Amino acid sequence: MKPAAESLSETDLEHLQALLDALPAPLEPLDVSMVDGYLCGVLLQPEAVPLSAWLPPILDSEGRPTPARVNDELLALLRRRHKELNVAIAGRQWFDPWIFELDESDDPSETVLPWVAGFAHALDAHPALMQLPEEPLLEPLAAIYLHLDPDDLEDADALLEEIESLEPPADLEEAVEGLVSAVLMLADVSRPLKPTARPGARPAPHPAQRRRTAPPRR
Repeated sequence: MKPAAESLSETDLEHLQALLDALPAPLEPLDVSMVDGYLCGVLLQPEAVPLSAWLPPILDSEGRPTPARVNDELLALLRRRHKELNVAIAGRQWFDPWIFELDESDDPSETVLPWVAGFAHALDAHPALMQLPEEPLLEPLAAIYLHLDPDDLEDADALLEEIESLEPPADLEEAVEGLVSAVLMLADVSRPLKPTARPGARPAPHPAQRRRTAPPRR
């Protein structure tokens, strides 16, 4: 049994954000919420992605050359979160995404958008997941990408159709539960459990994954 990874504290998160912000121009690093979605996308790849491949897209979202040496504290914090998420995903266990509510009046999709953008960034940088058979990926991907503007999903007719069939989350709690559930569903496809493995508790189905009871709005 893998040892539980130590969760990052609020102070750790603030320090991680400060270290990312301190990267030299013209680098445009991800923020911590995007980092979290990105790492989930990395960990859902059917083959393990090495550090040398998953680190640069965090340090610069535009793919520019990154420093040959990275701050040791920054690297240590990123590796801790990578390990924590890997343990959770491999064991099909609940995890708390780094999603931060700044205003209670914000739409749930607006609040989770940085995390979703980071996840999408991972699938762009590491496309192996999207090369798996499409059908089993559609439902969980739709539960994540329903938070994006449909115009951002070009040439994805099947995915858009799946999104139209889902009920959007009523609040932030449901939106977060939907993201975690979708990640674990995708892990069932890309990282199937061995027959002898015993999965841990999985989140209950989330309203974001419920089917609409009426025809989708046009």
